[in-house]
Amino acid sequence: MADQLIAHAPDHAPTLRHATGPTYFPIALVARLPYAMMVVGVLTLVVAARDSLALGGLNSAMVGLGAACFGPLLGAAADRFGQRPVLLVAGVASTSALGLMAWVVYSPLPTAAVLAVAFLVGATAPQIAPMSRSRLVEIIAARISPARRERTFDATMAYESAADEMVFIIGPFIVGLLGTAVDPWAPVAAAAVVTLVFVSAFALHPTAVAVRSVRGQALAPAPVRDLGRPALVVVVAGILGVGLFFGSMLTSLTAFMGGHGNPEGAGLVYGVMGIGSAAFALGVAFFPSAFSLRARWLVFAGVLVVGTAVLPLVDSVAGMCALLLVIGIGVGPTMVTQYSLGAMRSPFGRSATVMTMLGSAVIVGQAAASVVTGTLADRFGTGAALLVPFGAAVVVLAAGVVNWVLSPVATQVVGSPSLEEADLAGVA
Repeated sequence: MADQLIAHAPDHAPTLRHATGPTYFPIALVARLPYAMMVVGVLTLVVAARDSLALGGLNSAMVGLGAACFGPLLGAAADRFGQRPVLLVAGVASTSALGLMAWVVYSPLPTAAVLAVAFLVGATAPQIAPMSRSRLVEIIAARISPARRERTFDATMAYESAADEMVFIIGPFIVGLLGTAVDPWAPVAAAAVVTLVFVSAFALHPTAVAVRSVRGQALAPAPVRDLGRPALVVVVAGILGVGLFFGSMLTSLTAFMGGHGNPEGAGLVYGVMGIGSAAFALGVAFFPSAFSLRARWLVFAGVLVVGTAVLPLVDSVAGMCALLLVIGIGVGPTMVTQYSLGAMRSPFGRSATVMTMLGSAVIVGQAAASVVTGTLADRFGTGAALLVPFGAAVVVLAAGVVNWVLSPVATQVVGSPSLEEADLAGVA
């Protein structure tokens, strides 16, 4: 089927949709939904079955830890063996782990067993979003005409970030709906079914092998040490800061809403930030090429810093919603920029590894910041907790400053030959 895709598409397909086929984007969107359901689904299930909020939170953290530890390894395996076999194995393993989670939490087995299975749920989670970014970047380099590559690349990174925003809003909503209407085990079971069907469909899609067939394997992948290049490490550090922001913002917002007598409303208020974030993430596709990636990082990280600096001064829910809309303006474009730089600076043959590194950095940041912010909220109150997002935003901005120094416009971007040929270096 991959051969048919190559045979019937022109050398330089006029659009990315033509190069991927009409089913790619719907499948890739739904396939990443279980990942957004896992953490909240496990939390809901454990709290209901074991009657312990603390244990539920610990299991959610174990899911995140498992994904952070094994996500880059799945990316490395995809770079080595191709996405199809890795995703097919991961999909079956993830489905089994989710099914096991739904059983073990109601079993007489001790807490340690539940925590171990939670870690397994995260460790086997298929890395659909990073794999999709990696796949699309290679397709753009191999199939899109040079005149259209830069604009297509910007639009693709913008869409991918907006898609992530969407599923991380819809995922928890589905968990709440199924948990309330059916049973606490229903969200985890639904995630297992969607994983088996749509992750398999994503793995079997012709795009999983088309690029490898087009480009061949004449060149060996770059050595692993190239993943430690400063220009790439600073991107990982920057997106780690975004993860710190996400974790600290949701946790401090929960404390804030608790002070207003509605802690369960934190998720809804938090979703307001996603509106501005997704809208401006999509808007990145329309930025002029003269607005370089290194400049975008500084500008939108600056918006993030200014917005979070005002957080401790807000005393009403309406005011918080308005401020979160503004903060969202800084979040979306910053993530798009960071993923774009990560894609462009990926060592040759290591794109899936880099994308999963970036995704894992977000998860690590979320988990670490949630613990720190929750501790501060318990000991010193909401005001102290609301300072943590500002600290996270400063980390993002500081990394942006370092990136500015490491990526002057006149220099070539470190990355795969295909991207350098795509004339994308000038936007860095």
